[in-house]
Amino acid sequence: MLTRLLKPILTKLGVGLLLGIGLVACAPAARQTALQAAAPTQSVADLQSKILTLKGAIGAHDPVIIKAGGQYYRYATGPGIPIGCSPDLITWRDCGRVFSQLPVEAYKSVPEVGDLWAPDIAFLNGRYVLYYSASSFGSNKSAIALATNTTLDPLSKDYKWVDEGVVIASRPGNNYNTIDPNLVQVADGTLWLAFGSFWSGIKLIQMDSKTGKTLADAPLQALAQRGPPGAVEAAFITQRGGYYYLFVSFDQCCQGVNSTYNMRVGRAKTVTGPYTDRAGKAMLDGGGTLVLEGKTNWRGPGHNAVLVEDDVYWLVYHAYDVKSNGTPLLHIEQLVWTEDGWPQAPSELVAGG
Repeated sequence: MLTRLLKPILTKLGVGLLLGIGLVACAPAARQTALQAAAPTQSVADLQSKILTLKGAIGAHDPVIIKAGGQYYRYATGPGIPIGCSPDLITWRDCGRVFSQLPVEAYKSVPEVGDLWAPDIAFLNGRYVLYYSASSFGSNKSAIALATNTTLDPLSKDYKWVDEGVVIASRPGNNYNTIDPNLVQVADGTLWLAFGSFWSGIKLIQMDSKTGKTLADAPLQALAQRGPPGAVEAAFITQRGGYYYLFVSFDQCCQGVNSTYNMRVGRAKTVTGPYTDRAGKAMLDGGGTLVLEGKTNWRGPGHNAVLVEDDVYWLVYHAYDVKSNGTPLLHIEQLVWTEDGWPQAPSELVAGG
């Protein structure tokens, strides 16, 4: 929760924190070694071509993207959950907000709520389901709630977000924090929700595939945690080649150019784990293989999602732009995969940035 204290400020576009800038230097030799180990058949130019150059309304914090009706829709942290639209993942425009005022049930659960945080979206049983977080600062008094819509096209006559209420909540005294939801649909028909931030880390709970809410008496299962202060959050699970890949963010977000957020990953044969990193360390023991960390021109990349189109896995995340005093901006790049099946970000493999 500590990483969330400044989130409402940072998500107002064009406003960055005027914090000191400490440039991060990347060792060229180490970077070249990483490049050769990761993708020996891909040149630096090939890797750079996988990093999209975005334009338009690209301010975003905790972004997630879904494609529907030939359009891409981006949802992010902010007042009412801001929406962005794009025909091609490159050029973005503002497309309104999910809520014009705070949703009733989330407000009742957490009256201290301001901005709504860290949405996730999926298509389930003929409708779009949007999970989001309502929280209070400095504590785990939090709730994950659900909104649904039959279409994502704001111009459709059927466009209407319906508040479906709270899915799961945490309170002081719980050893977990119900923010940063991620819905996972498994091939066997089961449905799961990953979530968590600090406290005892990342949790997983089984959902009712018909209602999109938690199954009665479903137990919480632990996926990842770290030692004090427990800085792990922003879980996102995707599937590839017989593995479930659990992405998380380590360390501190929401501090502009001083943010230390970095993306990590582990994998497992089942959605419930156990997840281990490339070195074999369990994520429940603090493991996590580095995917991406801050660079010279942008800091604190994290809270990622993964958009899958056929065999292309797009890494979607925010990072704090040094040149605009730490404004959080949307980033998108195509993951590359090692021969032994580990995802890597092109921005981590090429020098500069």
